[in-house]
Amino acid sequence: MMRLSTLLTASALAFGAATPVALADHHGGSQMDEQQNIVEIAAGDETFSTLVTAVTTADLAGALSGEGPFTVFAPTNDAFAALPDGVLASLLEEANRDQLTAILTYHVVPGEYFAAETPAGTYDLETLQGDTVNVVVGEDGTVTVDGATVIAADIDASNGVIHVIDGVITPGM
Repeated sequence: MMRLSTLLTASALAFGAATPVALADHHGGSQMDEQQNIVEIAAGDETFSTLVTAVTTADLAGALSGEGPFTVFAPTNDAFAALPDGVLASLLEEANRDQLTAILTYHVVPGEYFAAETPAGTYDLETLQGDTVNVVVGEDGTVTVDGATVIAADIDASNGVIHVIDGVITPGM
């Protein structure tokens, strides 16, 4: 298994076998200094308090505050609440930190992918965890990630982009 530090320095990935999507630079000069990073945005929104707790427990806040760029598929509190009884509490236990880290890094893709700039189609993206997520962009603009629906897209951060999803995705599903 590749070390997280190696994964964090990976270059932006192309969408599967399709033509690579241009990764536009959405950060303008001095605006970048004022713009919050992915972790700061999540920490400032109560909708992501469970995600922030999990990221902190897994000791990933520093890495996800780094330069990036990253695309994060961020589950809401409701998405975590929909997990079977006891699963979240178990994942937050010290003994299950590796499993929690694997699940969280499965929600992160190196590179910056904006839904508004992605043509309709099906894409497999390699995650920081090492497996691939299946992203489907519909002709109508709907986006799913391993079956979870993107309910808010293209939240621009200084080190990437956040897409809010309605489910927790896990490797191997």
